[in-house]
Amino acid sequence: MQITQALHSAILVSNIEKSEQFYSSILGLSKIDRKLKFPGSWYQIGNFQIHLIVAATIIPDAVDHEKLGRNRHLAFSVANLEAAKQQLMAHNCPFQMSASGRAALFTQDPDGNIIELSE
Repeated sequence: MQITQALHSAILVSNIEKSEQFYSSILGLSKIDRKLKFPGSWYQIGNFQIHLIVAATIIPDAVDHEKLGRNRHLAFSVANLEAAKQQLMAHNCPFQMSASGRAALFTQDPDGNIIELSE
């Protein structure tokens, strides 16, 4: 087997409107058309997609609330971490700077899914 590319990651969400607000308006991701019958939204980032899938129950899986980066998370590269930080603050989104000292921060979507933004 030779894996050549990551295609997408599926994220379970409870409220598609709140999630779309976070992923579209706050993170600035580009929503794309999808032709599936179950509720959700797809986003394109280069050759990679994020699939938001509505689920009746969301079980938070964060095990370390002190250091969000030590939990399951998605990581995105940003051109300017300070601008990303200001965007999160403007929308009252809590975040933690990386404990490692790297130019990175961790935030959570409305369902508690952890997102890393790294410069």
